[in-house]
Amino acid sequence: MTGEFPLAFHIFGKTVLAHPVFETAGIFLAMRLYFYLKRKSPEKMDFAKSAAVLIGATGGALLGSKLIGNLENPDLFFNHFNLKRFWTSNTIVGGLSFGLIGVELAKKLVAYQKSTGDLMVFPLILAMIIGRIGCFFTGIYEETYGVPTHSVFGMHLGDQYLRHPVALYEIAFLVVLAAFLLWIKKKILYPSGFIFQLFMLSYFTFRLMLDFIKPKVEIIGNLGTIQLVCLVVIIYYIFKLRTSWSSVSTQNP
Repeated sequence: MTGEFPLAFHIFGKTVLAHPVFETAGIFLAMRLYFYLKRKSPEKMDFAKSAAVLIGATGGALLGSKLIGNLENPDLFFNHFNLKRFWTSNTIVGGLSFGLIGVELAKKLVAYQKSTGDLMVFPLILAMIIGRIGCFFTGIYEETYGVPTHSVFGMHLGDQYLRHPVALYEIAFLVVLAAFLLWIKKKILYPSGFIFQLFMLSYFTFRLMLDFIKPKVEIIGNLGTIQLVCLVVIIYYIFKLRTSWSSVSTQNP
């Protein structure tokens, strides 16, 4: 293991950057947490429907993560397409948004109408926090770093500039969001799907703002591809939450 950016591990004689190691660990632990929560949940889904939803979520997330990740720089994608770059370019924004589409399509195919999102929220947050730890230790060697800054938060991430440690900002936000959502679960009576809707609206709003201090190719105005996707998702969940909010009430102590 090296001590400077990028942090790397020596595994079976090969040097592996921290990001894929932490990302893999995050996915594994998140899946264990999901299956644990699923076993405890009073709402049961038969195997065929459960498998369809899982396949829809995984397929949509895989496609969306890579598609939106590559569309961050449309010129490279359309005019200088490279299969290796396509496969290695990923973004959680694309994964979450297209994973949602995959789940909804799968639910329509198997005629399942109940919400399946609430059980996924805390496993997703766990995976994202662990993954962002890997992003931070990778420094500027992947596109998960901030623009130069003179603020007190600036850090050296592998070059001569003090940069916003955006991965740490996101970790802090996700910890606060998890605590808030846990409080909601204890204090509020809510309809199925409400926690997932709050999570999506909160996270995509945060990412819309965070990406103003990340390097990007501007697509419309000063907005990049990820921010445009965030806007679409934010608008969608504002309308979804307007419907859900009418069913929310505070629990009596």
